[in-house]
Amino acid sequence: MPMLLDRIEVVTLFVDDIDEAKAFYQKVFAPEVVYEDAVSSVLKFSGTMINLLKVTEAPQLVEPSVVAAPGSGARVLLTIKVDAVDAVCAELRKLGVTLLNGPIDRPWGRRTAAFADPSGHVWEVAQELR
Repeated sequence: MPMLLDRIEVVTLFVDDIDEAKAFYQKVFAPEVVYEDAVSSVLKFSGTMINLLKVTEAPQLVEPSVVAAPGSGARVLLTIKVDAVDAVCAELRKLGVTLLNGPIDRPWGRRTAAFADPSGHVWEVAQELR
């Protein structure tokens, strides 16, 4: 049986303030909460889950590598496919979310806009241009 590493189940995001992160994700995405405790919150996004994990718990998961310092720059971009970027951006603004960039038409055939969560993880909404 060949090894198939093609099913991303969970993306874990290391967050500085777990309560602030939970509130942001509930407000912006309104996901189902699969699991929650004092240091984490696992959220269901369709076929994938996002685990918000307090950064103090992260070292044991990545040893001997180190956890990057807050503010050291974006290290990940998570993209959500949408039908209408401009409409989604209008809703994000109503929720008090500040866009980092966009909406902008990209040369690779997508219209995108990006925003960050309270710990600096960058999310992008993207629609196919036809």
